[in-house]
Amino acid sequence: MDREHLLAVIEGLLFVAGNEGLEAKQIADVLEIKTAAVPQLIEEMKKKFKEQNRGIQVVEIAGSYQLTTRPEHAPYFEKLAHSPSHATLSQAALETLAIIAYKQPVTRAEIEEVRGVKSEKAINTLLNKSLIKEVGRKEGPGRAILYGTTKEFLDYFGLNSLDDLPDLPEEIDMDQVKKEANFLFSTPEPETQEG
Repeated sequence: MDREHLLAVIEGLLFVAGNEGLEAKQIADVLEIKTAAVPQLIEEMKKKFKEQNRGIQVVEIAGSYQLTTRPEHAPYFEKLAHSPSHATLSQAALETLAIIAYKQPVTRAEIEEVRGVKSEKAINTLLNKSLIKEVGRKEGPGRAILYGTTKEFLDYFGLNSLDDLPDLPEEIDMDQVKKEANFLFSTPEPETQEG
């Protein structure tokens, strides 16, 4: 593997590792190179990023390397973070937001029970966009955080109050749904030919 390819792979590894970063040994193990070679490669990467005036940099924190944004660009990131109306929401975030809006106050476990999948990332996205907030703690073991919507949520969707939310559909007759599903997905009986 040539040096340019090694640097590109390290950049990708650091991107995938995210906030946790990677230690030199982890990088060396993946690339099947000596651990002592990693700091030299990282320094070369830092130098190239600086020369190319890239928007990211490599930093070493607590023995791990990670990609970060450049501090001088912080005002732009803050501007983006504080403009929820200009950013779109993922399907997961929309589902999570709908559950919170209709069931608030609600815990993460209750949200995940409705969605059937983990919702931590969606909740963090909604918190960062100020569409939801922590509204208290649930009584009982663990005192789970309760989430509710914010004024920014009302602004985002053009609502005066939560009373303006559309009504949820009536109860679904699960027996009827099962009958329809069985009918749709059943194999038709072969026709018999009369002789």
